[in-house]
Amino acid sequence: MQVELDRRRPGQSRITTPRKESDTCKILSGVGQGSTLGTPIAVSVPNTDQRGNDYSEMALAYRPSHADATYDFKYGVRAVEGGGRSSARETIGRVAAGAVAKKLLKIQSATEVLAYVSRVHGVELPDDVVDHEKLTIEQIESNIVRCPDPVIAEEMIKAIDMVRLRGDSVGGVITCIARNVPRGLGSPVFDKLEAELAKGLMSLPATKGFEIGSGFSGSKMTGSEHNDEFYIDDSGNVRTRTNRSGGIQGGISNGETIVMRVAFKPTSTITTLQKTVTREGHETEFRARGRHDPCVVPRAVPMVEAMVALVLADQLLQHHAQCQLLRFDTNLPPANGEKGSENVTLEEAATRR
Repeated sequence: MQVELDRRRPGQSRITTPRKESDTCKILSGVGQGSTLGTPIAVSVPNTDQRGNDYSEMALAYRPSHADATYDFKYGVRAVEGGGRSSARETIGRVAAGAVAKKLLKIQSATEVLAYVSRVHGVELPDDVVDHEKLTIEQIESNIVRCPDPVIAEEMIKAIDMVRLRGDSVGGVITCIARNVPRGLGSPVFDKLEAELAKGLMSLPATKGFEIGSGFSGSKMTGSEHNDEFYIDDSGNVRTRTNRSGGIQGGISNGETIVMRVAFKPTSTITTLQKTVTREGHETEFRARGRHDPCVVPRAVPMVEAMVALVLADQLLQHHAQCQLLRFDTNLPPANGEKGSENVTLEEAATRR
């Protein structure tokens, strides 16, 4: 849990907010002698480097493209010091819980979730550069921008530095993969797996777009170009020769690697002079103070991983509750990573014992 929070914390490098927070977590309940107890896990992470006065202007005028105005429109009251629930500070809870979800997935199904920065502003990592089957956390963490290609990473860092020095910001894209996902996760129609993943990821601050598999580029293809043909591999598993579906078909995982991309907007709070309005409805000019990320994507990598892990963990629990109690066709070839001999009902298992 602390490792994941360290990846998210402020003050990691010159391309993130200069605010210094150790984000040291203290587990208050739910864990004993290194194991979960089955009770809720409560975690405390103190905020030690807050500067409420940096947000004094925010009490009078709305920050452009921030949640200040909409929170006021809806509730008539808002947290001025730091932004409250619209602050990315709330993602600490997601990352802490995601660490538990990652461990559950690894133990139960050997599922691994990895994310990396694939675009910063106009600097983009080509699709064919990263081998998703061999990608490691060490490659991702080898530089401050969390791009697994060192050459492209340097270009991304330069792009962030340029806007940082002039008080501006840029956005980017994070690519996330989930390997060894059991087939069968997700449900038809309203609870499709990609819909649940999209909801989870789009609930993160500053997100503006979600793609899975071929994404929008798939709309330019014909069916014969886009379809993922099936085959039986050497181990007798049903596989697809390509993965334009992104590991999900009909809202249900097919056992292939799930590939997603999430777009993040430029950070709203910048020190450049902007036009806005006051709470009283008067037009004015506004220059934000405080310490903010010139680009959110490097710190958002563990947030994306956490949300994907939480969704997959939920889906794994639902799948066991819904499908492991019901008889299904045990003659089907197992999916990648599954053992066919274990695809039996509880009644059959009891009979064998």
